[in-house]
Amino acid sequence: MNLIPSLLLFACKVLVVFCTTAKYSTFEEDAAGTEIGNLALDLRLDPGEDPETSFRFMQKNNQSVVNMRPTDGLLTVGEIIDRERLCLRISPCLITFDVVAFSKEKFHLVHVEIEVKDVNDHAPRFPRNETRVEVLESASVGTRIPLDVAVDQDVGDNYIQSYHISHSSHFIIDTRLRDDGVRHAELVLVKKLDRELDDSYTLEIMATDGGTPPKSGSMTIYVKVLDCNDNSPTFEHSSLKVELSEDSAIGVRVLKVHAFDPDDGLNGQVVYGFAGGPASEAARVFHIDSATGEVTLREKVDYEKQRTYELQIQASDLGESSAPSTCRVVVDIVDINDNAPEISIKPMTSTSDGVAYITEAAAQESFVALISTTDRDSGPNGYVRTSLQGHKHFRLQQAYGDTFMIVTTAALDREQIAEYNLTIVAEDLGSPPFKTVRQYTIRISDENDNVPQFSQTVYDISVPENNIPGSYITTVTACDLDAGKNGKVIYSLVDGQVLDDSPFSTFVSIDPLSGSLFSLRSFDFEALREMEFSVQASDKGSPPLSSVSLVRIRVVDENDNFPYFTYPEFKNDSADVPLPSNSPSGFLALRVAAQDEDDGTNGEVAFRIVEGDKKLFSIDKKTGAIVLRQKVTATYGDTLQIKVSVSDNGKAPLSRTATIRFIVTDPASPEEQVLVLLNSKDEERLDAWTVVFLALAGGCALLLVAIAIVKGLCKLCQRKGRSTPRNTACGLYGSTPFSMHSASAGAYGGMRVFLNNERDVARECLYEDKSLGSEEKLFLPCKPFQQTNLWQDEKYCLQKSGTSNTDQLSMKDSGKGDSDFNDSDSDISGEGLKKNLTTFQPWVKGSFVAHDSPVADWQGRYGGSSSGDVYTISFSQSLAHNKTHADPHAWKESCYGTSTLKARNSALTYLRTEALPSYAAHRAAVGIDQRLELSPDGLADSTASEIATTF
Repeated sequence: MNLIPSLLLFACKVLVVFCTTAKYSTFEEDAAGTEIGNLALDLRLDPGEDPETSFRFMQKNNQSVVNMRPTDGLLTVGEIIDRERLCLRISPCLITFDVVAFSKEKFHLVHVEIEVKDVNDHAPRFPRNETRVEVLESASVGTRIPLDVAVDQDVGDNYIQSYHISHSSHFIIDTRLRDDGVRHAELVLVKKLDRELDDSYTLEIMATDGGTPPKSGSMTIYVKVLDCNDNSPTFEHSSLKVELSEDSAIGVRVLKVHAFDPDDGLNGQVVYGFAGGPASEAARVFHIDSATGEVTLREKVDYEKQRTYELQIQASDLGESSAPSTCRVVVDIVDINDNAPEISIKPMTSTSDGVAYITEAAAQESFVALISTTDRDSGPNGYVRTSLQGHKHFRLQQAYGDTFMIVTTAALDREQIAEYNLTIVAEDLGSPPFKTVRQYTIRISDENDNVPQFSQTVYDISVPENNIPGSYITTVTACDLDAGKNGKVIYSLVDGQVLDDSPFSTFVSIDPLSGSLFSLRSFDFEALREMEFSVQASDKGSPPLSSVSLVRIRVVDENDNFPYFTYPEFKNDSADVPLPSNSPSGFLALRVAAQDEDDGTNGEVAFRIVEGDKKLFSIDKKTGAIVLRQKVTATYGDTLQIKVSVSDNGKAPLSRTATIRFIVTDPASPEEQVLVLLNSKDEERLDAWTVVFLALAGGCALLLVAIAIVKGLCKLCQRKGRSTPRNTACGLYGSTPFSMHSASAGAYGGMRVFLNNERDVARECLYEDKSLGSEEKLFLPCKPFQQTNLWQDEKYCLQKSGTSNTDQLSMKDSGKGDSDFNDSDSDISGEGLKKNLTTFQPWVKGSFVAHDSPVADWQGRYGGSSSGDVYTISFSQSLAHNKTHADPHAWKESCYGTSTLKARNSALTYLRTEALPSYAAHRAAVGIDQRLELSPDGLADSTASEIATTF
């Protein structure tokens, strides 16, 4: 067995992947473990130089046939190979697979082809051990008689090479090679036959292959010589060749043969058939009409299975001693485009079908997967064009033949695109073309190429002092864009010193998973005001990546320290201080000093005297200077004692007190005395907030005084207004004046009156009328009336009298309770209006309205309205004259809120609650009315009094 491999290198080198085709050969029947070849040796790769050198199958299709050692790529036979079972009669018989070799940080794609060579393990064999043939004694020299084809499963030189015949003077054997590579034999007549001399022959045919040693098979032929038949059928063509499309339907006509026999009767009647009978391969696929010689298709043909058929058609007559003639017909199957291209994908790294993996650290032009396309058709129908669609980061590069590599065109980043969905399209050149589309997914495997990133580079944290040990401080967070363990972040403290060479790990701790910081001790602002340390975030990649962030903790001061006196020296919170007996007023007796360990406002101290004679001593709360207010006299005694307090300025102030005893001593010289100029106010000065408060209080007091003055001036103006004649009269409610205007032609018996509500004048009018009798006197309160609801829908509405057809309202209650049904005010029958009531005409003293003032219509439909007042006005309905000199447009042009009444019965409602004017005021208004100038034709006679009431 030849173990020398043949290696063919193809120039398809890329930046990262080297494509190589290695060809080896082995023989069938080799024992398992037989060495085929060594890839490392043939590729010139030395595993000793690079321990990481490795070889692996891209896709193990023949793992039981061929084995490979991963370290050096040694190929060996896995099991005994039977070439005839593996490849049938296909030659050469190849085992192909692809190997990926990695060495020196480079990938090598190796296409391996192993040819399985044939050994002569099969002998030629005839279908039958013996056969019988007939020949006419009149057969001419050169007549050929076809024989059964011998079969040999071996190929090449081990196949049948020759046929031999036993010694015969009349026959020889002729060997022929068909288009499909099959070698067959024909018996040829070389000498004229004579039946009277010899009517039969026995021949031995032997088929021999070319193996070493050669093998052979034999068959016995019995030849019978028939009596002469004048004429035998003769074919027009002894050999024919036709084409048949592989998509032909069953029953389609293939061809028609014709043989001519000039004899008459049965001797001239020709019948057709296949040589070899119904058991032959031709009879299985084709059918021949014995009478017409027409050959039709019996079974579907497939170009990809068998590309040609050879038919031996015999023609014979029905006469006795008929000698058949033979026509050789070759049927070539024509290929059509009936097979779609097939796509085979072999990923470089894969864990599931249809998905390839590649690391994001792969460089440009990195090999991802191998794509192979095949088409069983031939010619243009079998030519395949392959394309890759989906993303510009990948492209196809030809590796060998119809095999392509998917390679990268740019650097990949899993954090940007984690998965690519590609489309592979394979299309043949047939007409019409067949197309195969396959989806393929490429997933990017993660590499630890991202450092954990903190959300902040510096964390500034404020923690109040006196915190509880173990309390939560803050959480630092870091994000790693990698996946899996490469993105898992672990937090830790970077060791260092904080205070008194103590490691800060004794001050704070950190949760390694969450990054939460906790205090391990209580912080003291006075001892440690600030500390800085670093937190490290590391991932679990290999090698791990890490980053550091600075944490700055500022301890916030709290008012936790009491102020204490530093001068003078106190013992048991008391001190004795000498005071000269001749100390004058303003003498600086002592300047106390205090200190507070707290910071800011918590450390600001203030002094005050809490016990003692404050008339004698004063203290400056800022400086602590104690000054005499008065001169020391003998009446104060020998010892003067005060208690001084010092307090801080915290939210919850802390304070401390001490007792100072001033011991009166001998007089001191004036030069030794220090005098302080005392302020006119107390020693405790007012602070800013107190000043602001006092200023606001003073401003409010001034505002109240101003309001009182304005109110008094308003009342004074009102009194002056009553004593001064005006052009307005007190209205129905006193404070609502109404203007009056007289027309020459009145529609009423009395004066024609226009009412105008002027809200800018306020006036009090009383309702009391003392001129009436006790039975008829109407007592009305001067205080405002409260609004009441009638049993009808509207408030403060007028009632219409049934006797005089005059809108009236009663101001007298029936006294029967609060029910509206029994109240004369709500009695719509008119009975309640028959009682004697004190009424008055709504003519008031004052001035008349202008011609363009809002007016009340003569029919009682219109009237002046004032928002916020309530009063009701009613007029008589009887007219003395139909002619009026009033301006008919006066009420329409009013812009003072005139209301339009929708019915004659309607009432004008004004929201006003004050006392009505007295009847005396009304009579005074009548006197004024008599002096009004009337129109020459304006005489009116009143048939009913105008009544005005209010609620």
